[in-house]
Amino acid sequence: MDGKKRANIHAGQTADIVLKADQRTGRLTRGVVSRILTNSATHPHGIKVMLEDGRVGRVQRIIEEDTP
Repeated sequence: MDGKKRANIHAGQTADIVLKADQRTGRLTRGVVSRILTNSATHPHGIKVMLEDGRVGRVQRIIEEDTP
């Protein structure tokens, strides 16, 4: 799922984000969303979030969890 719409992102979801330091390379970091930091409904580079471990970056992809 796309990470450019705030409505698609919720705390507790697993997401791939780009950290500020990795913006040039586009390296993705996977983690669980703790807080949504972007207030606007959309953002062209991805919604900024904080992961549970404290790292901050922009969501590139939301990982769909398989539900039994």
